[in-house]
Amino acid sequence: MRQDVAPLVPQRVQHRAHASRGPVERHDAGWSRPRPSRSSRGRETAVIRRRDALALAPALLARPAAAQGSWAPSRPVTLLVPFPPGGATDLCARAVQPGLTGLLGQPVVVENRPGATGVTGTRYVAGLPGDGHVLLFNASGTMTIQPLVMARPGFDPVRDLKAVTLAMSAPNVVAVHPGLPVRTVGELQEWMLAQRDGVSFASSGVGSSEQLGMELLLLRTGARGVHVPFPGGAPAITAVMSGQVPVTMVNSGTAGPQIAAGQLRAIAVAGPRRITVAPDVPTLAEAGYPDLFSVSWTGVFLPASTPDPIADRLNTVLVAALRAPEVVERLARIGFTVEASSREDLTRLAATDLARWRGVVRDAQIKVN
Repeated sequence: MRQDVAPLVPQRVQHRAHASRGPVERHDAGWSRPRPSRSSRGRETAVIRRRDALALAPALLARPAAAQGSWAPSRPVTLLVPFPPGGATDLCARAVQPGLTGLLGQPVVVENRPGATGVTGTRYVAGLPGDGHVLLFNASGTMTIQPLVMARPGFDPVRDLKAVTLAMSAPNVVAVHPGLPVRTVGELQEWMLAQRDGVSFASSGVGSSEQLGMELLLLRTGARGVHVPFPGGAPAITAVMSGQVPVTMVNSGTAGPQIAAGQLRAIAVAGPRRITVAPDVPTLAEAGYPDLFSVSWTGVFLPASTPDPIADRLNTVLVAALRAPEVVERLARIGFTVEASSREDLTRLAATDLARWRGVVRDAQIKVN
């Protein structure tokens, strides 16, 4: 403290001693008092300056903490998406990109680094320095399923990554090619059981929440399935629309425009409520499968070495960007619900999903070769 306030405090006050008081001064109030001598004025000045210094000391000491709390990037910020453009995670990153640019005062760019159902990009971010300049926008499947199905994923979601915010969520939806002669869950079940060689179904990749949701539906109906994985939701949707694969379970946000346009036929929603883009399509619970629940979410993460003050600052700006009315409206139009959670909420959700999917992985015997 002394070092901080020393320049404000006089080191020594010099004055001459006087044998008598100074001359008397007359005031308008009608009373008189002695005029201060040089020595007394010097002492009063020193006291005032010391008092001012003590008053300023708390503010001076608070400056480093305030500067730390208002961390700002020193160069462009990258939102890394470990999937191809056009999928749910990519759409989320691009929705908040303009707002983050303004809030952070630096250019913000989206970089797609797909591969291995998001593992390639996730592993890359986990190994980066924790300086806040690269944020990982990741899907729930990569964070909570890949570690269960891969022998060596190359990252640990708890040890290697730090949660920032749960950005958004959307239920997965069972959808088929419009030419398939099914419109209800009952008709789909009957059709699937009639396929002797099993039902080919598309998903955004091995170990995705879409795959596990469909595997769970197959287990409940007794049908056999043949999984056809794609490197993201958008390619899986394209495969179904083209007739390459007849069925998929896909994120409703990713498939929202195609469902609304009639290019995909939604059969059932694997979430707690119906979706805006297809209000007449029932949930799987309404169709007789109350325990079949598969929701995809997008979370934002940083390398685990990132200091908490930086993670807290990025949580603040991300929450603000996500809650912007234009972002909420844009994501709602394609079936997403903005969450904009605390760091702690995302940490708890990831742990819960890890525990929930473990049993499905075991029962469906899902492994990555």
